[in-house]
Amino acid sequence: MSEDTSSTNDSDGRSWIERLTQILQIDPRDREELLEVLRDSEKRALMDADSLGMIEGVLQVSEMQVRDIMIPRSQMSVLSRGQSHEDMLAEIVDSGHSRFPVIGEGRDDVVGIMLAKDMLRFSGQDEKFNVRDILRSPVFVPESKRLNVLLKDFRSSRNHLAIVVDEYGGVAGMVTIEDVLEQIVGEIEDEHDIDEGKSILQHDESHYIVKALTDIEDFNEFFKSDFSDEEFDTIGGHVLKAMGHMPKRDEVVNIGEMSFRILRSDNRRIHLLEVIIEARPDSEQAIEKQ
Repeated sequence: MSEDTSSTNDSDGRSWIERLTQILQIDPRDREELLEVLRDSEKRALMDADSLGMIEGVLQVSEMQVRDIMIPRSQMSVLSRGQSHEDMLAEIVDSGHSRFPVIGEGRDDVVGIMLAKDMLRFSGQDEKFNVRDILRSPVFVPESKRLNVLLKDFRSSRNHLAIVVDEYGGVAGMVTIEDVLEQIVGEIEDEHDIDEGKSILQHDESHYIVKALTDIEDFNEFFKSDFSDEEFDTIGGHVLKAMGHMPKRDEVVNIGEMSFRILRSDNRRIHLLEVIIEARPDSEQAIEKQ
């Protein structure tokens, strides 16, 4: 019995209900004061850092619009209605995404959304493939739509992707439910993730997946590069400086002979990079983080 009681109380004898009550006793006058109360509560161990981060994310999402996180039209991975089954499969495999807008006559003519898994039943049956049979109706949202409203719509409609349109009805980009959730919970693991303990993974002779928190010293050792670590400790910090702003997914910057493409980022920092180089480094194995 004593063990059960201790498991529901913290080190100073207060239950989580008592701790929450203490937080709510203060009456903040605005959002900033509320955040100050919550941050002070985290400092005093009334809540953990992860919980604070998610609450901050929720408050931030309620003030953000779709345009703040959307993938711009120029960086969208799309399929064409006129492509063959073989060509579509090649693009799906190359991109690694699971959902694709399908366009008709032009990039503003989105005729549907295709799920990569819907292509599986046509494997080896190119002559029977008709993309119209597996297209799902596209969902269109304005750039000004608030993220908390979009998330509610995603949940109720069970859609995971929406096409973003500008004030003239043209396609401005697209947004996914993952993009919204990452503003609240931080990065979500996907097909690009590297095994725990590794920071660089080689895909082929010129393409590498690199964690943004990789030490510049480790990065230089692997790629035989000479990036300075005087101002930044990580390669993500170096890329962020080169871009000059907090980048969105699929943005690219060239630094020397290397191209860096953003695979994952949020409004706080870069998480994952694709490094594209002409020359091949000596090592072919992913390095271990020390």
